[in-house]
Amino acid sequence: MNHRVGLVLEGGGMRGVYTAGVLEYFLEQEMFFPYVIGVSAGACNAASYLSKQRGRNKTVTIEYASDPRYISWKNYFKNRQIFGMDFIFDELPNKHIPYDFDRFYQNPSEFVIGTTDCMTGEPVYYSKKDYGKDLLTVLRASSSLPFIAPEIRFKEKILLDGGISDPIPIKKAKQDGYEKNIVILTRNAGYQKKPSKFHFLAGRRYPEYSGLLTALRNRYQLYNDTLNYLDEEEKNGSLFVIRPTVPLQVGRIERNPRKLEVLYNQGYEDAKALKDSITKYINE
Repeated sequence: MNHRVGLVLEGGGMRGVYTAGVLEYFLEQEMFFPYVIGVSAGACNAASYLSKQRGRNKTVTIEYASDPRYISWKNYFKNRQIFGMDFIFDELPNKHIPYDFDRFYQNPSEFVIGTTDCMTGEPVYYSKKDYGKDLLTVLRASSSLPFIAPEIRFKEKILLDGGISDPIPIKKAKQDGYEKNIVILTRNAGYQKKPSKFHFLAGRRYPEYSGLLTALRNRYQLYNDTLNYLDEEEKNGSLFVIRPTVPLQVGRIERNPRKLEVLYNQGYEDAKALKDSITKYINE
């Protein structure tokens, strides 16, 4: 473990299988970091990486993707959530593919999870000491997308997807003392987010959350500004970016196992190809 380098993980729904592939390679190489921060799917993938359960992310995100309990319109019409949140954050880790909580909590690495405060629209970060044994609750909050998942109440806050207010939490990592970071993105180079055309729907759905509405309205600009910041930091050599090298064929709610496995393998192979460069960056 290198004690000077952090790991920062973007979300992206099912595009997160790319991150899962990268982290699987890291696991095989026993490449670990003292500090990991992620949002949404990035945080979920980090959890199995930090519990050192090889193959678990692949099983969860690919083998179960076609299961209607995982993603389906049936879920939406029944519970107003496309992703089956109870299934993903309760049944899967506690029954079907047991999560190794003991190994996770024994891991000395810090794990920070980003969420969004619905009232203020600001990011709220939870470290191990903050969420304690409520890891799954905070992961669920970080992954609860507006419109398609309910808000999560935790420690007197009302929370939604961490990617709304801090989609790539690189600045938080630096605030926490990690000047050098490896950042795993789930979009191709050159991507820029466009303004949402559905602000009027957000106002109808969340009229009581003015902070959230502001965050949703400004989300595209925040995301693009963060990408510009990453580009500058990468040029300066203060961070190392891993991102998909092949044009993406997977969307946020992709259910096709074949497409997902291709993207997973891409992440694995990209990490493998970058091993020497990553090692050099870590040891500089």
